[in-house]
Amino acid sequence: MSTGNGGEGSGAGKKVVVFDYGFGNVRSAERALARAGADVEITRDYDAAMAADGLLVPGVGAFAACMEGLRAARGDWIIERRLAGGRPVLGICVGMQILFARGIEHGVEAEGMGEWPGTVGPLKADADHAVPHMGWNTVSPAEGSRLFDGLSGGDRYYFVHSYAVHDWELTVTNPAMAPPKVSWAEHGAPFVAAVENGPLWATQFHPEKSGDAGARLLSNWAATL
Repeated sequence: MSTGNGGEGSGAGKKVVVFDYGFGNVRSAERALARAGADVEITRDYDAAMAADGLLVPGVGAFAACMEGLRAARGDWIIERRLAGGRPVLGICVGMQILFARGIEHGVEAEGMGEWPGTVGPLKADADHAVPHMGWNTVSPAEGSRLFDGLSGGDRYYFVHSYAVHDWELTVTNPAMAPPKVSWAEHGAPFVAAVENGPLWATQFHPEKSGDAGARLLSNWAATL
């Protein structure tokens, strides 16, 4: 366990579990959240994951393999039950991708969590945009974004991925429900860079590796817990 000093960030005293299902940079996430003042634990324990103020779900590797690992650790069950109770969840990189309905890699389709409709597919490479998309890029924050509060379209974030969601398919027809806030980036074509949808937030980039801008973003999330 790593405990923040409470003097930095705005997530002081908040308990965050980094879900350890074998597919993520859990130590980097732990250190970044601790700097935001959160009390951080890396675990796959059900009770700890359910009781935490916030659950962070990392993800590195192939969509299908991450989903298999998540299911093996009952992470899908934990995420569903936390969201049903309005308990915050943050997905990062493939931890964001698996929240969508499906992923297609090398022509093989795998089922995702289905929290959002849509398909994770290959980035659209061209002569000026190599795949994987690896390095720093800007994001166009959604209007009124709490995740990007205090940040601008000129801030840069660290991406490492070959797949993304290019079309946002969820529509909200109930006027009593707030529509999701979707932020975009571009690499060959626009793709979803971040989503804020009730208690479920996610980023395609790695905030834990994105310097001061990423630290501010994690602090913004921790402040909402």
